[in-house]
Amino acid sequence: MKEYKYLVVPVVTLIVAQILKFTIESIQDKELKWGRLLNGSGGMPSSHGSFSFSLTMMIGLNEGFSSVLFAVALVFSLIIAYDAIGVRLESEKHAQALNQISKEIFSKNYKAGFAHLKEELGHNILEILGAYILATLSALFFTYVVF
Repeated sequence: MKEYKYLVVPVVTLIVAQILKFTIESIQDKELKWGRLLNGSGGMPSSHGSFSFSLTMMIGLNEGFSSVLFAVALVFSLIIAYDAIGVRLESEKHAQALNQISKEIFSKNYKAGFAHLKEELGHNILEILGAYILATLSALFFTYVVF
């Protein structure tokens, strides 16, 4: 399994992030959020951020933080974080506005209904930070304890 560590660690970290997201939201909402285990963008911690940054940290810890491979992985991790905080968070705001508009327009006059847009899409800075902390701890654990 050691030869697959650059795949195993990000996948395990992704699974842990999804379980944490499920647990946190279930506690907050006082009901089990089973849909968050397999599907769900947004929320604490960012699964995409955890996945990408755990790979970045594995490369840094194993290949060196001055390696070209680490630099490339870091750039892609930062792009993913920027997308989650900037682009997807703005898309979330647009979805909320469109859902409100469609509710007001179509609630009385439109019998067929209107598809509700998914509103939880992006992340705030704390959710990305949580992802990076999880990813770092995961990479450290697998590098120094497991492998």
